[in-house]
Amino acid sequence: MSGAARERVEGARRRKFERLVGRALDELPADVAAMLDNVEVVVEDEPRPHHLAAGGSEADDELFGLYEGVPRAERDSSYGLVLPDKITLFRGPLERAFRSPSAIVREVRITVAHELGHHLGFDEDRLDELGLG
Repeated sequence: MSGAARERVEGARRRKFERLVGRALDELPADVAAMLDNVEVVVEDEPRPHHLAAGGSEADDELFGLYEGVPRAERDSSYGLVLPDKITLFRGPLERAFRSPSAIVREVRITVAHELGHHLGFDEDRLDELGLG
């Protein structure tokens, strides 16, 4: 496959993945969606070293998603005029770990919910209790 063809295929795969993430966000219950305050959701192809460090992962670990910001539960009256929190989903690790389309759809939903849980202030133990670990 030529370089240009490979880029078109990769671009199509990325757009399809971004639609999955958008659908996962659209399908959130209204009361949960209403709690999304000053948060941006983005897709990256691969985690970079600073993502792995922030997520507590080693270089050879697979990081599916990462929340960066101030959880709602920790915000006080001094919170204001700040950049949006950021939830990043990493397409490459998710696609390598889950090969079937249905498995990728399921895991994207779980990863979105997991990172939103961090935005709401849940720690890893609580997310595990909720089945989002």
